[in-house]
Amino acid sequence: MRRIVSVWLIDWPIAVWRRSAMRARRPASQPDPALDPKNPFALILKNSRGAAIIHALNPAARSAGLRRGQTQADALAMIPHLICKPADIEADARALTALAVWAERWSPSVSLDPAGEGLEGLFLDVTGATHLFGGEAALLAQIRGRLAGAGTRARAAMAPTPGAAWALARWGEAEGGDCIADEDNARDLLSALPVEALRIDDRTLTQARRFGLKRIGDLYPMPRAGLARRFRDGDGVGLVQRLDQALGFAGEALTPVRPPPKYRAWQAWMEPVGDMEGVEARLADLTADLSAPLVRDGQGAKALTLTGFRSDGRTTSLSVRMGRPGREAGVWLRLFREAGLGRLELGFGLDAMMLTADEVEEMAARQGALESEAEAKQAESLAALIDRLTARLGEDRVLTPEPVDSWLPERAERWRPALGRSPAAAEGDARRPILLLDPPEPVEALAELPDGAPVRFTWRRLSRRVTRSDGPERLSPEWWRPRPDDRQVRTRDYYRVEDEAGGRYWLFREGLYGREYSGAAEERAPSWWMHGVLP
Repeated sequence: MRRIVSVWLIDWPIAVWRRSAMRARRPASQPDPALDPKNPFALILKNSRGAAIIHALNPAARSAGLRRGQTQADALAMIPHLICKPADIEADARALTALAVWAERWSPSVSLDPAGEGLEGLFLDVTGATHLFGGEAALLAQIRGRLAGAGTRARAAMAPTPGAAWALARWGEAEGGDCIADEDNARDLLSALPVEALRIDDRTLTQARRFGLKRIGDLYPMPRAGLARRFRDGDGVGLVQRLDQALGFAGEALTPVRPPPKYRAWQAWMEPVGDMEGVEARLADLTADLSAPLVRDGQGAKALTLTGFRSDGRTTSLSVRMGRPGREAGVWLRLFREAGLGRLELGFGLDAMMLTADEVEEMAARQGALESEAEAKQAESLAALIDRLTARLGEDRVLTPEPVDSWLPERAERWRPALGRSPAAAEGDARRPILLLDPPEPVEALAELPDGAPVRFTWRRLSRRVTRSDGPERLSPEWWRPRPDDRQVRTRDYYRVEDEAGGRYWLFREGLYGREYSGAAEERAPSWWMHGVLP
């Protein structure tokens, strides 16, 4: 049986605003009247017509008779001393997303609740996991208690469908009670709730009340075809579909804030862990717990994320990546140490930790008879070294060359992150230098025209006489790549030369006599450049 928890965050925009205001408030500043719960307070938002309306109210303003959606002018006419502040919808959404990540301590699938007026709720899919928290009632009590400790008023309910859980969380039993429904009693519990508990729009609600349909139970004996004709679907979801979703006759998909991992391991404790030694000890247990199902399924992890759930309602996380899939707990623990467990912000301590495998691949068995054991071990050692260096320095700091289809030597390769790539031995021409001068350095050369090798050249203020030479190796220009200085791209002739001292160099002449230079004053004469030193 599917088990869905709906968490209604009462006055969520007010709670987010208060938390933000208290953080920004200076210790020596005057107290803000808006932070006093005894003063009527409202958050104002402009609607599509530009009118200022009430977006959220604190309990004092609500008890004074104000309601959500009322214009600011009417509210001030009723309560002149009402304190009004602008609402921040984006800040509310960001805070709710962060809370959803924090709520993953109870379920890997946590979704935002978009129904109603603004984002003020969460859906948790706890199917098959309630026994881990002492049962369904204990889980709901724990959720309410944690949120209350963080300063957030909330109600929670559990049911087989999101619609039923949503309705019971808002119109079920009194706050602090356990609103739990199963497949046997969900229909009866919903029957006594008002029709607006089905998450219908205002137009449909007004029409239903006009026909005397005040309770959900009033819809049960009604002919389904008549309801569908009378309450046709508008821009949103219609009355009949909402009723079917609540009763389980129609499915309703939930979109988690983060895709739930297939493999995860987590632990929770009564006393928060506030030191790195305790975090590392529990991380060792988590790596062992996560490795077991991967070994069982023949899978290996390429990316891991450690999430710490702080006692103050925040989360802190650390991720590592690997070039090859693996499932050795000791290797994972070493990678997290290299990545820096000290980066975790523990705050007042962690009361739960979760380790997830974010990227999983099948572990292919290696057939030792068809490959050299020494080569395989060398490749594994190199991959492990890359993993450790990447975890310590960052993915953009550990690079490996990658060949590129280009005739020009300086464009023949580029640097890419080494993670996930196996650096192979260079297969280029051994007659070329391993390292190139970037950019090439100018050289003054004396050579026979038009295509003779240099007999003497001056580089870095030293004159060298050439005793042996080989070339030219002609490279045509890449005409589709214009130079940054808009000069004409010209042909290169490369030469390998050796001087009297035994030094070997790789030079090129840019430009051809007779073809790309005729001696005209407006033309640029061919020039010589040093591109590298040969071994």
